[in-house]
Amino acid sequence: MKKMMTLAVMMTIAISASAMTYTQARNEALFLSDKMAYELGLTAEQYADVYEINFDYFYNVGTWADVNGTNWTRRNMDLRYVLTAYQYDRYMAATYFYRPIGWSGNHFTFHIYSRYVDRNRFYMSHPTSYVTYRGGNNRGKTSYYVGRTYRAATPHKEPTRTTNHGALQYGGSTGAATSFHHGGATAGSRTSSTSSRAHASSRTSGSRSFGGHR
Repeated sequence: MKKMMTLAVMMTIAISASAMTYTQARNEALFLSDKMAYELGLTAEQYADVYEINFDYFYNVGTWADVNGTNWTRRNMDLRYVLTAYQYDRYMAATYFYRPIGWSGNHFTFHIYSRYVDRNRFYMSHPTSYVTYRGGNNRGKTSYYVGRTYRAATPHKEPTRTTNHGALQYGGSTGAATSFHHGGATAGSRTSSTSSRAHASSRTSGSRSFGGHR
């Protein structure tokens, strides 16, 4: 009887939380990747690859078990080949980046909206992959991004308090780019740069969700 009840609950959860459509996954991946590019100081090429990785994760989340499942693990593995060690450490330290989807009240929630409440605010232009990428780079046994070479810009400074009603604000700007290569020399490196930006961001306790009644 207990097993039957457990199965019924799991079926209810799976029904209440529906998988994202292509358009939903695309929009969520773009918003999240834009904020990662801003905070971590990604180059244009890193930004494009991060968007692909985030899209594959969002597009393959269908139930609560997928939130921190195989696709989440694959996302982290792929990002290790795209981000510098410093960027990756900052990525893991930010829950809204590291665990972008949560589960609450039979719904998936998006933690990024607790930090960036304006869903129409973007700090970067769309990545080049936004128009063309339709998923699938996460299907191979090894990471699609192994051996890629980038030019890494200096990330933005940590948020600092201002005198304007205690609002959190980012200070500093993106510095000069330096080359790095995962697992080898920097010969034949791809070149790109990101523009200097400094914008304010606000914290709230809210988060966006999907699944169940929409």
